[in-house]
Amino acid sequence: MRGKRAPKRKILPDPKYQSEKIAKFINYVMRKGKKTLAQKIVYRAFEIINKKTNQDPLKIFEKAIENASPEMEVKARRIGGANYQIPVPVREDRKFTLACRWLIEAAREKKGKPMEEKLAEEILEAFNNRGSAIKKKEDLHKIAEANKAFAYFARFVK
Repeated sequence: MRGKRAPKRKILPDPKYQSEKIAKFINYVMRKGKKTLAQKIVYRAFEIINKKTNQDPLKIFEKAIENASPEMEVKARRIGGANYQIPVPVREDRKFTLACRWLIEAAREKKGKPMEEKLAEEILEAFNNRGSAIKKKEDLHKIAEANKAFAYFARFVK
């Protein structure tokens, strides 16, 4: 590594739910700096979730993120001329980032509906342990399980 590591910036909580996680999620949904549009999309998705389930959308969102968060991932490492996929545990902040990314990607891949509806559906699917984000997590766990024999090399991974 060359310079200093960039400091972690403190993010302001979102105005409606006073949650840093939702503020972060809004930032991930945002495109081309249009934050108010991203906020509208996320808040409308939460309203849809509230109408469909009659439960607190914040709790459903947190449970969906928890369900979509991977425990293990693989990192490529070159040792002795061969590339190995080494399973490593996922840090807490990266779990959240991956889960959000997978939820948003899955919602964007769907066609024919407004983004808030697609996002609400994907969050509900993840809440019920179904959907594309959960499939991605399971696929990643399968790869990590298949490469468990190389876990010995994990001490070489930074």
